[in-house]
Amino acid sequence: MKVSGRVVTPEGVLDGGEVSIDGDLIVAVGPGQDADNGHWIVPGFVDIHVHGGGGHSFTTGDADEARKAADFHLHHGTTTMLASLVSSPYELMLSATRQFAPLVDEGVLAGVHFEGPYLSELRCGAQNPTFLRDPSTEELTELIRAGAGAVRMVTIAPERAGAIEAIRLLVGHGVVAALGHTDASYEQTLAGVAAGATVGTHVFNGMRPPHHRAPGPVFALLGAPSVVCEFIADGTHLHDGTLAFATGVTGPRRAALITDAMSAAGMSDGTYELGGLAVTVADGVARLAGKDSIAGSTLTMDAALRRAIGAGVSMVDACQMASTTPAAAIGLDATVGALRAGLRADLVELSEDFQVVRVMRGGAWV
Repeated sequence: MKVSGRVVTPEGVLDGGEVSIDGDLIVAVGPGQDADNGHWIVPGFVDIHVHGGGGHSFTTGDADEARKAADFHLHHGTTTMLASLVSSPYELMLSATRQFAPLVDEGVLAGVHFEGPYLSELRCGAQNPTFLRDPSTEELTELIRAGAGAVRMVTIAPERAGAIEAIRLLVGHGVVAALGHTDASYEQTLAGVAAGATVGTHVFNGMRPPHHRAPGPVFALLGAPSVVCEFIADGTHLHDGTLAFATGVTGPRRAALITDAMSAAGMSDGTYELGGLAVTVADGVARLAGKDSIAGSTLTMDAALRRAIGAGVSMVDACQMASTTPAAAIGLDATVGALRAGLRADLVELSEDFQVVRVMRGGAWV
């Protein structure tokens, strides 16, 4: 099978390019014949931080709900995703891990991401404060064992008691440690990085704001060469100027576009639920009911790509931020994340104005 168009690779754009596919793998990428139809051919998106979509949620730990949420995002071009949970009782974390592990084995999900409960009370945002607590190496050890490879990433506030030990434990088991929802100082954040944390969870959001005399976690994460910084490119979480500045600091190899989407993504305005808290969506913006706190997003990865391009990011860099970099951040870059021979045939065909035309995952059109 051959797919033709303006093919976007990490090295540049092939106008009139062609992606050759055999089974579920890309076997060649190069010039094509009569291939320039104006459409873009880009790698399948990799979303490493998403809570749900299409009216369905990952946060309840229900496998059927998770399958439906994943299918919704697949139709928006996300061919690889982590199921992100929010701060919860340990029993729900363990149950969700066991429920989702078969979906990881099946390939519906790339893994589980625990965003909490080891977060800052001051910077918890839309996380339920009832469930926040200090990191527990005992809990983490059991979750990792129960997941048998399904637990892929855990977000921790590095200033909490036991955080450094927890980060070291995660890294020692091959789990990505992320820093977020934190009131840490610059020095405390760098201590978390030194312990092995390699991802900054939705940088700027859910963390102490930077100040020129107290730079805090934002400057520490943006400046750390070993850290991939997540950015929610929806125009609400970050001003486009902030997105352009931050990605200019990190470069595309350290910037990952994420959705942080909740179940309301793709749905009408109304009332929804996130981690036991009521969420009101108005004009597509999700906030805790009766409060000003943003509660996830209604974003999809194709919209995030369009927003990044609109903010001045080049097409090549935007695709790297939506696919290649997040794949590398969770250790999957040898399998997915780029249009390159030997990788899984995950791609998205976009119209000239970057709207999804069709999606391929593993060599099959969705």
